[in-house]
Amino acid sequence: MREMSASTAQLFQCVRKILLVGSTKLVRQQGPSWVKDPKAFKASMFNARSESVAEKASFKGPLRHKRAVIPASGFYEWRREGGSKAPHYIQLSGGEPIGFAGLYDLWNDEVLSCTILTTTPNELMATIHDRMPVILFPDDYSRWLDHGVTDPAEVQDLLKPYPGEMRAYPVSSAVNSPRNNSPELLAAA
Repeated sequence: MREMSASTAQLFQCVRKILLVGSTKLVRQQGPSWVKDPKAFKASMFNARSESVAEKASFKGPLRHKRAVIPASGFYEWRREGGSKAPHYIQLSGGEPIGFAGLYDLWNDEVLSCTILTTTPNELMATIHDRMPVILFPDDYSRWLDHGVTDPAEVQDLLKPYPGEMRAYPVSSAVNSPRNNSPELLAAA
């Protein structure tokens, strides 16, 4: 078995702290506390814009008290090419795990949910899309997760385009269907 790097071990320690699972049916029945009409609530808050997250009722509390590091090996994004969209897989150049800046919340003591913060694109991502997830450096995980830091201004500097080296390559359109789930989805097209 390959030994984990310190940053990978730190990321997995963060994962153990927070297990994020959602239930759309329960959310639509009861809704989060800040929603006036749960039946009209649309639970499609997978991403949150970092530029305005502190102003949104849905994210104000979690930004102060419920920040998370969401692990990933990479992510997909679609580039517009003519009249269609071409999927691409994006990862750090060395293949290291990614820690996305995220928020979580517990609704009605039953539904644990999360969102990934997004920001403007870095140079690589600007060739693919106009947004990208906020990627934290491993040295910033502790500060992002620090429950003693409740002023969003104290972590705002972390919510920026990732300046490190990344790579992106086109992948099969099979990734467009949630029914497909295999390592082949990561293969270059």
